[in-house]
Amino acid sequence: MGCAGAAAFPVRTAILSGFAEKDRPNILFIMSDDHTTNAISAYGSRLTEISKTPNIDRIASEGMLLKNCFCTNSICVPSRATILTGQYSHVNQVYTLRDVLDPKRQNVAKLLRDSGYQTAVVGKWHLKSIPSGFDYWNVLPGQGRYHDPELTEIGRKKRVHKGFATDIITDLAIKWLKNRNKKKPFFLMTQFKNPHAPWHFADRHASLYRDVKIPEPASLREDLSHRSHGSREYGFRVSGIQVDRMEADNYPTGKLNTNGMNAEAKTGAAYQKYLKDYLRCIQAVDENVGKVLSYLDKEGLNKNTVVIYTSDQGLYLGEHGYIDKRWMYEESLRMPFLIRFPGEIKAGTVTDDIILNSDFAPTFLDYAGENTPDDMQGRSFRTNLAGRSPSNWRESMYYRYWLHCSRPAHLGIRTKRYKLIFFYGLPLNMKGAEKVPTKVGWELYDLKKDPNELHNIYSHPGYAKIVTELKEELKRQRENLGDTDQEYPEMLELIKAYW
Repeated sequence: MGCAGAAAFPVRTAILSGFAEKDRPNILFIMSDDHTTNAISAYGSRLTEISKTPNIDRIASEGMLLKNCFCTNSICVPSRATILTGQYSHVNQVYTLRDVLDPKRQNVAKLLRDSGYQTAVVGKWHLKSIPSGFDYWNVLPGQGRYHDPELTEIGRKKRVHKGFATDIITDLAIKWLKNRNKKKPFFLMTQFKNPHAPWHFADRHASLYRDVKIPEPASLREDLSHRSHGSREYGFRVSGIQVDRMEADNYPTGKLNTNGMNAEAKTGAAYQKYLKDYLRCIQAVDENVGKVLSYLDKEGLNKNTVVIYTSDQGLYLGEHGYIDKRWMYEESLRMPFLIRFPGEIKAGTVTDDIILNSDFAPTFLDYAGENTPDDMQGRSFRTNLAGRSPSNWRESMYYRYWLHCSRPAHLGIRTKRYKLIFFYGLPLNMKGAEKVPTKVGWELYDLKKDPNELHNIYSHPGYAKIVTELKEELKRQRENLGDTDQEYPEMLELIKAYW
């Protein structure tokens, strides 16, 4: 099980295509919020025949789809900070939803701008500070509104834009593309609020899926008794908080009528409403991705523009009975990532290499012909995208969720076959964390035999050797990445007691 510490790797991969300075590619980064791979038809899932995403799929059909792209902390603000800085939360200091990304901190937009790129971000920023490193920005304040959103443009006051946020963000991004300095390559981050809760959808999609029964995941009513004490009693479930929310008179997309239903029927009804609202949000995203791709085609920008579609993390659509994200289970951990760059990335290809959101910034820099700074912990995966994965590419990844609450704080290691999770359940003075510790527990999953993570085999004697090896790899990763908890004596004591 190979280590993935940044120090073990060269700071830059080779430039494959030898672009002259004037021909450095544009980079268009499109990111939505909470878009799980299970709701992208190119990935294939129980929803594929129900909900199609042809425009997002087009990026994969003309480029590559990443099967194992993972976030290092599955929650919005920290993931966005990692994407920009190439650093884990304990390095960039953005651990939770309440932390601020220091605008003085180095980020990929600053580096690209300094190298001659024209940089812009339009849409959801969500990093609690003024965007830095961008020649232009026009962003939602905080979460922003779905309908008639306010956006703040660089050098101007907030302004209300009439319409649906996803449509407006796309129009503003295209407007910037039209007015940009065409003598420079561009780096544009187009970032949608959709499909983040509470799942407002565009009026034009109100009747979509009305008469459709959405397939349920097999684990919607999962018995969690196989889990460790560290996780089995916690979490936001469709059968609990989502039913309660939807039964309220003021639920944003209309109250769910559950009169006369038993608990099981309520769960099924809440699931149907949840999925239909969510998938309606996805339709607006896909339509607007198509609009951007059409603009690139029309302007002749498609051949020399790296186009990426991703999300800040995944989301549970009823799997394990859950809504939300945060947990290290697959649906939350995995990020969609589809990328197109004609001439370098072969159309219709797929990779199962383990890629992290901390790798995004080094990869952007590689396409720009720039080195990866020593303080970035990720590694460019440009050669992987070209079908030439380095022999020393990582074989495992380290994950840590810090915002201890009804989803307990935990960390873990994932290889292509196994996942080991340690639920330590301590707040560690994190902003917004609940103060009461939760129960400690270990979980192990064999992803080859149990891809849906329905059987915790941590205590199975046949896996004792695997547990020992994974704990050693987890220890190595934590040391290599500098996440050793030396500043948290209570964590060191807990590790000593339970390791």
